[in-house]
Amino acid sequence: MPKLTIEDFEARQSALLDLLRALVEMESPTEDKAAIDRLGLRVADEMTRRGAAVERRPQTDAGDHWVGRWGKGPHGILMMCHLDTVHPHGTLAQLPWRVEGDRLFGPGVMDMKGGLALALVAIEALRHAGELPDRPITVLCTSDEESGSERSRPLIESLAAEHSLVLCLEPGMADGSVKTWRKGIGVFTLEVAGRAAHAGVEPEKGINAIVEASRQVPAIMALQNPEKGTTVNLGVIQGGTYSNVVPAQCRVEIDVRVLDPAETSRIERGLSSLQPSLPGSQIKISGGWNRPPMPRSEIIGATFEAVRRYARALGMELTEGGTGGGSDANFVAPLGVSLLDGLGPVGGGAHSLQEHLLLSSLAPRAALLAAILTDWEFSPAAP
Repeated sequence: MPKLTIEDFEARQSALLDLLRALVEMESPTEDKAAIDRLGLRVADEMTRRGAAVERRPQTDAGDHWVGRWGKGPHGILMMCHLDTVHPHGTLAQLPWRVEGDRLFGPGVMDMKGGLALALVAIEALRHAGELPDRPITVLCTSDEESGSERSRPLIESLAAEHSLVLCLEPGMADGSVKTWRKGIGVFTLEVAGRAAHAGVEPEKGINAIVEASRQVPAIMALQNPEKGTTVNLGVIQGGTYSNVVPAQCRVEIDVRVLDPAETSRIERGLSSLQPSLPGSQIKISGGWNRPPMPRSEIIGATFEAVRRYARALGMELTEGGTGGGSDANFVAPLGVSLLDGLGPVGGGAHSLQEHLLLSSLAPRAALLAAILTDWEFSPAAP
């Protein structure tokens, strides 16, 4: 049975909100290293005060990463959070900390400073009750999730491989479900080179790069496979200079989402096989996979079922779902470690001026985290 109840965390909600407000009101846009590092120092202090051994992982061109560790021995649990948000400086003036009924608003309040606050409060409550387990508990705070986690990925993968269970504290789905699958994300670019010419005087001497790009579009869109969950989106097209000039350049940005890992190689083959249509034109495909797919594997399914039992012991009915969006959990999925995503608060409006979380989701989510930390039985993927 859980050592702490939902009611125990309802009694701590005021302290949780004080902490969360402090985090939210320290704006931390992904591109601002100094701002993220200020927030990181505050979080490091919060972890230290809760008994963690804290490591700073310096970065030269991004915010620093932070690792807080409690306990020792095998069967560790890793909780993943990120410090950065998509919101630029000044968003707080447009989206101030405020409560409207059950909704709590603020930049990054749901994605994902709310998840970080839950982790710290769950650990604090367990320490206060004398129930914090001896096993390793690690909180990872990265700085570049919103820009693709290029710098933090090696750290994420190495830490995940050291633990028996990885919990990603991204927000839950709108209905409260945790996430047992996510699509992988591919970002590709089609670049077309033609030849410029005067559109009125000698158009026959030109090679229209925009026309060439448009002829490639049907082949690119044909790579979709709805039955397997593979989608292709042409999100940006840039080309030409003036209406009276045959355009010599065109650039198309392609977003691909896949759930089946086998689809990644099929998409790559399809894009690399594109051939020019107009004589004299040239095409080039660049880019690659930002995040691998996170399908609902046997391990993820078994992890969900175990966590659902803890939720039921707390009087909660936990459900599952998935999304086409990616998170740092995508990097963990191929490692074969027990994994569950979306354990942060429930809310809506992520990445917008309507970002909010539901106050009513905080105590249940914190209680569930505390139950997992104390009751996890090192299965189904214990090393």
